[in-house]
Amino acid sequence: MTINPDLQGRSYPAAEVYDVGREKIREFARAVKATHPAHFDVDAAKALGHGDLVAPPTFAIIVAQRADARLIEDPDSGIDFSRVVHAEQRFTHHRAIVAGDQLRAELHVDGVRAMGGGAMITTRSEIFAVRQDNQRERVATTTSSILVRGEGQ
Repeated sequence: MTINPDLQGRSYPAAEVYDVGREKIREFARAVKATHPAHFDVDAAKALGHGDLVAPPTFAIIVAQRADARLIEDPDSGIDFSRVVHAEQRFTHHRAIVAGDQLRAELHVDGVRAMGGGAMITTRSEIFAVRQDNQRERVATTTSSILVRGEGQ
């Protein structure tokens, strides 16, 4: 199956909420070797003006990849995950991610470019926190490019 060129411009609405917990932040920080005390100690985070532990900047990838999965699992996309190579990832933070956040992500397919028998797909995840009043607060924007190799590549 080839990549569906009509994916460009498609959006996948926000799905399930990702609850950011203290231990998830601590585990992620250890995994990426982030050593700032604000990732581990609530008092250190509060001393910087945050309400709770602060996630390392790349923590947003957890929520973004959940959104990316919606595209990859879409049978209409034509994407065979075994042929995917991650090409690029960028983060724009609008505010820090902190323990207690309830995050959701909307996925937008910004580009589909044929490359030989495969395609380069660029996506953008708009990550937002769901507040107590059910309003959305922008947290981060991630942009990702994946190369889907064609047959024989």
